[in-house]
Amino acid sequence: SENLDFTFHRLGDGNAPVLLVVGGIQGDEPGGFSAASLLVTHYNITKGTVWVVPNLNFPSIILRERGPNGDMNRKFATLAENDPEYNTVTRIKDIILAPEVEAVLNLHDGSGFYRPQWEGPLHNPARWGQSVIIDQEELRGHPLGGLKDLAGYAVDRANTVLLEPEHRYHLKNTNTSAGDQEMEKTLTYFAICNGKPAFGVEASKNVPLPVRAYYHTQVLESFMHQLGIEFARRFDLSPRGVSDALEQNAVVCFAGNRLVLPLVDARPNLNHIPLQRGDKLEFQTASPLLTLVENNRALEVRYGNRLLTRLTPDYHDYDTALPGLAVQVDGARQEVEFGREVTLSKNSRFLVEGVPGYRVNVIGYVGKNDDESNEELRFKQLMPRFSLDNAGTAYRVEVYRTDKGSGGGKDK
Repeated sequence: SENLDFTFHRLGDGNAPVLLVVGGIQGDEPGGFSAASLLVTHYNITKGTVWVVPNLNFPSIILRERGPNGDMNRKFATLAENDPEYNTVTRIKDIILAPEVEAVLNLHDGSGFYRPQWEGPLHNPARWGQSVIIDQEELRGHPLGGLKDLAGYAVDRANTVLLEPEHRYHLKNTNTSAGDQEMEKTLTYFAICNGKPAFGVEASKNVPLPVRAYYHTQVLESFMHQLGIEFARRFDLSPRGVSDALEQNAVVCFAGNRLVLPLVDARPNLNHIPLQRGDKLEFQTASPLLTLVENNRALEVRYGNRLLTRLTPDYHDYDTALPGLAVQVDGARQEVEFGREVTLSKNSRFLVEGVPGYRVNVIGYVGKNDDESNEELRFKQLMPRFSLDNAGTAYRVEVYRTDKGSGGGKDK
């Protein structure tokens, strides 16, 4: 499906240095791809450039598994042209090989906690979590060729912001060229073999997702600092800040943002959603990890590993003559564009002003009239089972053109 193709984002001023960040090569590692997505949605790169592919193996992300067609991170040495992921691997190779790219980070979630010596079943050299990985100590001839030093700096910085002593980071050198046949097949070693400094970054699968993404973000920022890339971040760098930032992105938009659905705590099924009739479903999302997947006439809204909700659409011809409607809330009048939210208190009264030729349908209110414009309603009159969210706080207001019966847009 084209909705499951990876996305490529160029952030910053276009000038050197250029850092490439890859997430989602394995779909059961959400800490990495969540952190990569936050680069796209919540960072402003003010000096230098960051290229981001946050969802490289999008089908595996949706399925919550390592890879529906095998492990994509073992396909960079050789790959048959009939492999289902040949095109994806070829395209990411082309991005890695772009002359502008000066360093590559591949973000993962690994099992347990890497330790140089055996400390226990979850803390030993065979584990991967909480490590920065290099294939070799240096890449001769490159200005950023001191791989051990760059990775060591990232490790040291991460260890100044630990949430628990157990989360301590370590440098892990796989010494790939010494005969590690598995690591020879990876994305980072492909980059190394083509003269590009590359690093694997591993958070532990044994800590919660916001904590993983927090550590990934700390390590990302340490590499940007070392490369001289400057940025502004639009969230507090803490597990709670990361979680809140990710939740802000649980939004899907249709028809040029005339229909906007916030899906934090969404009900499992949202029925009779008026979508624009056409050969192709057009939508926009607030996150590169959010997409729609058709399944038995329903549209599953997937956000990374999570199924947010299922939409059952009603298809209409859209009328775009009106930009919005006037709404009165507790006596105060405001012009509201379609797709915008209106905030009410539990005791609020509201009224949607009517426009000739259009009718208003307040979803969740059962009144006597087909057209519910110019009726003063109380928020308390809305029935929670018709809300967008489980808490019963978000409702739709739909507007229809009466002479054609077509969907005119939506406001909440």
